[in-house]
Amino acid sequence: MAVRRGWRSAARQLPLRLTVGAFFLNSGLSKRGADDATAEQLHQFAAGTYPFLNKLDAQRFVRLLSAGEVAIAAALLLPVVPAAVAGTAVTAFSAGTLGLYLRTPGMRREGSVLPTEQGIPLAKDVWILGIGLSLLAEGLRRRRR
Repeated sequence: MAVRRGWRSAARQLPLRLTVGAFFLNSGLSKRGADDATAEQLHQFAAGTYPFLNKLDAQRFVRLLSAGEVAIAAALLLPVVPAAVAGTAVTAFSAGTLGLYLRTPGMRREGSVLPTEQGIPLAKDVWILGIGLSLLAEGLRRRRR
């Protein structure tokens, strides 16, 4: 009976893990060969919200960002990685991008959480947060049984 429940849980997670995993893999791989201008732009944007990132040079920051996204993709795409682990990684990453959305001027309409045109690419990460929290909750629930 427990094996059957495990398969049902894996089947429920599969669409979430495949879609978000593919998204993270594409994003991470696309940053691997970032030129200096792109690296500088990404670094300045992130460091504006998270000042501790100023300690890194732009190319190192983008290499770490790329590696992090590829690692999250692997956690999602490899079925041996528990849902709670994959969910934690996705939740942490999306919380960081939503922090950029909430703290960067011009991303939100004045006095609102609704995005401006410039804020939509970051605001959409709220669905990634929801997926991460769902995986985390399911993984923790299964662990308690």
